[in-house]
Amino acid sequence: MADRLRVGIIGRTGKGNYGHGIDTVWTNIPETEVVAIADEHEAGRLDAQKRTKAATAYVSYTEMLDKERLDLVAIGPRWIDQHRDMAVAAARHNCHVYMEKPFVPTPVQADEVIRECEMRHIKLALAHQTHYSPTAILARQLIQEGQIGDLLELRGRGKEDARGGGEDLWVLGSHVLDLMRFFAGDAIDCYATVTNKGEPVSSAGLVEGNEGVGLLTGDAVHARYTFENGVVGTFDSVRGKGLNPSRFGLQIFGSRGIIEIGTGYPAPVWLLKDPAWSPGRSGTTWQQVTSAGVGEPEPIKSSGLDAGNIAAVHDLLDAIRDDRQPECSMYDGRAIVEMITAVFASARDSKPVKFPLAERGNPLAKLPLP
Repeated sequence: MADRLRVGIIGRTGKGNYGHGIDTVWTNIPETEVVAIADEHEAGRLDAQKRTKAATAYVSYTEMLDKERLDLVAIGPRWIDQHRDMAVAAARHNCHVYMEKPFVPTPVQADEVIRECEMRHIKLALAHQTHYSPTAILARQLIQEGQIGDLLELRGRGKEDARGGGEDLWVLGSHVLDLMRFFAGDAIDCYATVTNKGEPVSSAGLVEGNEGVGLLTGDAVHARYTFENGVVGTFDSVRGKGLNPSRFGLQIFGSRGIIEIGTGYPAPVWLLKDPAWSPGRSGTTWQQVTSAGVGEPEPIKSSGLDAGNIAAVHDLLDAIRDDRQPECSMYDGRAIVEMITAVFASARDSKPVKFPLAERGNPLAKLPLP
């Protein structure tokens, strides 16, 4: 690997912009230099060029890929309708990829990206910053050590704001589903209900989802997953039912206690060593988990999106050097996309679906007409 990797950044001002710091992380990575930026929006492109100190700016990302000898491409837009095309184009130019989540809108698009990357030994990492959090890693270690006993169930919820339901599942639920897999491994099946104002899903309720997620429906989502080890996980989101403080995050229930984890870097983590799962009955108190251990002060001074992106990019660079997959790879991204689309497939057919999904497109496209 070259001493300094040449980085090109793709943004779409007004259509997902540059995600959550996908453009600015490189100023903190001395092994890289930003040489070019691409954005179809003129004012956004000029601002991004100043922000990143890129030598060259392009209207078209394909032109940037053709003209620049890039080693790595940062795919920034939060909108995901172009993620597949951007990632495939980067892979075909032999560029490794760091990209905003969610991965892509459908499993078939994930298959296509993975195939292009596999053919060229390209590494692709997703910006699920919590995945890289040392507190999340320690929480997993505590579970493996038996601190909450045998793992029994996972309970995840979205933010349940105006996006609650199907959009919440896509935009924020992807973080929670990633954490479910982080602690419980692969899901083997899903059974879900999706409703609009209490009515089952139908083509009458379909909309074009925000942020490029494609056909979407549902103001309430209730999904149940079974994981390989027999653990059950649930994800729920009901529009407008979120309050402050938010329930957004994941609770992990064991035979001897609970671990609760939010999103972020470092992720907030709490431990309740109580087999009753009820401090009101047992008198047990929650203990904060930091990167230094249970009840210890947090030694990490750098926090937030920038710190999470730095950790993720360093892992990606190590993965390139060591010829391994990143900690949050394209394979993880595909599994998360399948977990999301399985919810709509199950709700449409009113039955469980198994992984890997046989249906690789958007299941809502096959809803019968009213």
